[in-house]
Amino acid sequence: MAQGFTLWLTGLAASGKSELADRLEEALLERGLDVEKIDEGEIRQQWLASLGFEKSEGDGLVRFLGHICNLLTRNGVVTIAAAVSPYLEIRNELRGQIGNFVEVYLKCPAEACEKKDASGNYQRARAGELKDFSGVDAPYEEPVQPEIILETDQGDVEDSTKKVLKTLEIMGLIPRMAGGDYNEEEEEKITKRLKDLGYI
Repeated sequence: MAQGFTLWLTGLAASGKSELADRLEEALLERGLDVEKIDEGEIRQQWLASLGFEKSEGDGLVRFLGHICNLLTRNGVVTIAAAVSPYLEIRNELRGQIGNFVEVYLKCPAEACEKKDASGNYQRARAGELKDFSGVDAPYEEPVQPEIILETDQGDVEDSTKKVLKTLEIMGLIPRMAGGDYNEEEEEKITKRLKDLGYI
């Protein structure tokens, strides 16, 4: 059975998680891997429309997503989770449970996220219609040692996709693809960072 792992995309709402998850799913499927994508926004919209953003509700949802990721990962599936998941404690808890866990931090200032937000949630939160919304009236705790950091206000989704795929190749989680066009200098930076963090 192929090795499963969870690719956990975290960052403020509208930082680019869903778009990146879609692109990564497509790229990994093209490589012949078994892939499943779990998007917090889709689950809220389709199944849990009444769920609020209070910490207890948000933590419960993130733990539920993590449980699904754990089941898929241990059965050899590459699982992509896109979730704000604002609290360090919960993300670290999931890392411990899942084991093969790659944290991808989409680092984007709240101001830039709000400008890109098509849902209107930032505006609603500032008007007091949404409570405990990360980036407005609730915190977002940045990852301390994520495997991957993407500054999504400074690059496009294709750049982010290439960086994630190259990192997964270097970590030995996906096979290297011949003829890749990734910058050699950037690859060396990724390798050094992963070594410094103890991930390879």
